[in-house]
Amino acid sequence: MKRNENLIPLSREHHFGLLCSWKIREGVKLGIDYNRIKAYVNYFWEERLRHHFTAEDTVFEPLEHDDQFIAMEKEHVEIKHLIEAINDSENTDLLLAFADALQNHIRFEEREFFPAIEQNLSETELKKIGDQLANLVSEGEDKYPDEFWKRPKK
Repeated sequence: MKRNENLIPLSREHHFGLLCSWKIREGVKLGIDYNRIKAYVNYFWEERLRHHFTAEDTVFEPLEHDDQFIAMEKEHVEIKHLIEAINDSENTDLLLAFADALQNHIRFEEREFFPAIEQNLSETELKKIGDQLANLVSEGEDKYPDEFWKRPKK
């Protein structure tokens, strides 16, 4: 299904979230030091994810009583708690739990939440969301300098 143009900025950011999850899994597979991966999780939170969650919370606030909105909010809280736990631990399972939670959250939004929004909101309501997102979402690359997820060159 083609995504409504007003939601595309969030879908583009979801791409970076899926890459984040993949990078974390690769780092764990390679046995990379926990603190290097934790630093990336914190970078990703500060540079992208925190702003992404705020944008979603803002533009979808009129849906606050909708079951899918409530589910989205619960997942936001769960992911924030995982980041806090990662910072208070050195348990690699928490890194993998974060990667899974982030990926599952993105899949939920792309496969269930966004299609429901596209189906149930008018084009005027979707345009209002798009206009708000234009001011809340910044596009750009993930420029994290420590590419811990890459296999060392021989």
